[in-house]
Amino acid sequence: MQPQTLFTCQACGKPVPPPLYGTRQRNHCPHCLASVHADAAPGDRASTCRGLMDPISVWVRRDGEWAIIHRCRCCGTLHSNRIAGDDNLILLLSIAARPLAEPPMPLHQLEDFLRSQAAEAKMFRSETP
Repeated sequence: MQPQTLFTCQACGKPVPPPLYGTRQRNHCPHCLASVHADAAPGDRASTCRGLMDPISVWVRRDGEWAIIHRCRCCGTLHSNRIAGDDNLILLLSIAARPLAEPPMPLHQLEDFLRSQAAEAKMFRSETP
């Protein structure tokens, strides 16, 4: 018996099964984490855009649950979606680590900044009675 397919991912082309655990409805591909801009408000399926939504970040909710931030390729809308228990963990972790792996400035600038801060702190300590 073949596993049931809920839909085929428009981004990676893989079959997407119904959610196994961790969510009540499937709104992104567990393989590549892409989604489709289908909702205007969560769950309403009222968006007319239908653009592909790329996973661009993750965040941790107050209760410790992770969610994926998706950005629509067509209109730029941002949506947050709960992760599911069968989502690609390696891809989730690589998205979470991206800001550390690709800092917004060259790392030598951070070194220069830290050196200047250390020098200022040393000067402040020597000036304080």
